[in-house]
Amino acid sequence: MSTPVDAEQAWNDLQRIRVPQERVYDEIERSASGGPGAAYATAAIMWVFLAGQGLDLPLWGVLLSLAGYVALLGAVAVICGRRSRMRLHHSRCNRRMSAMFAAGAVVTGGTTLLSGHLAGGLEPMAAGLIQATASTAVFLLFVGPARRWVADSVRVGERAGR
Repeated sequence: MSTPVDAEQAWNDLQRIRVPQERVYDEIERSASGGPGAAYATAAIMWVFLAGQGLDLPLWGVLLSLAGYVALLGAVAVICGRRSRMRLHHSRCNRRMSAMFAAGAVVTGGTTLLSGHLAGGLEPMAAGLIQATASTAVFLLFVGPARRWVADSVRVGERAGR
């Protein structure tokens, strides 16, 4: 008992389903990532923290500034998470997201250590400013392409039926 299937009608039905699905993916790419404002806020917080480390603070000052840094980053994450218009049932963390996070940590951390080592001969305040500026620039240069690469992986993974 099979029913005849009109191929053209089946294709039209598939397209009617696919177009809204593509719009959902576009919206995920556009708004769920937090936008460029989150990246700039994170970069500004990182710059202030690293520039402050050039002041040669005592241990309690370093720990206090580290606690403030982590608290501000957490606040940015909460604000951007609430502002996101897309509410997905499950968060999709795939290999690309994990690789991007690890690569970003290595690149930004490596730049921070290398620029701190290279500027170590300068006076502490100048070295801190150089280290902060170099690390923040590398962070901002890394975030944009990485975000597009990860968003593309969500789109490709959904098309493949994962």
